[in-house]
Amino acid sequence: MDAPPFPAAAIADACAAVKDYLRIEGSAADGAIAAAAQTALALGERFTGTAWIARSWQSWLSRSTDWQRLPMAPVTAIGLVEQVATSGAATALPVDAYAIDLDARGEGWVRLLAVADPTRLRVTFAAGTAPGWKELPPPLAQGAVLLAAHLVEGRGDPGAPPAAVVAFWRPWRRMQLMAGVRRSCWSS
Repeated sequence: MDAPPFPAAAIADACAAVKDYLRIEGSAADGAIAAAAQTALALGERFTGTAWIARSWQSWLSRSTDWQRLPMAPVTAIGLVEQVATSGAATALPVDAYAIDLDARGEGWVRLLAVADPTRLRVTFAAGTAPGWKELPPPLAQGAVLLAAHLVEGRGDPGAPPAAVVAFWRPWRRMQLMAGVRRSCWSS
């Protein structure tokens, strides 16, 4: 699953925070700072296993009556569930053809109630810890600023990132011990 792009406002706010941290004035380094901010945010999301900035995501799931976990959390809404034929044609499934669940950890789950066609499912959902950069929890934001600043300052030879980045992000990290499938103990 490819991550959707970050909203432009979030990148602009992250860039402003990096420029403030590095005490950079003017726009000469704006391109490098924007690239570093996007990279830091993407790496932070990958490291923690959570979507930091709220946005719309899409995920491909197999056609199964087993519960399947959506790959990003915290999920705030599960929208369109479509079956996609091998030809690429997508058809929205009726609401009574599948079940959805949002659990206490913010993970989204989807399962089909019956399987007929050998097609795949495409699920559109919303996920994110904060609506924008300014609402991001301070440890996540500070770690992103430190990593982006490190990338900007070491353009030719970035070396190892500051250990503080991991220290800021580790408490937010979600670990997955199973492959993202849950089975119910009851029959429905």
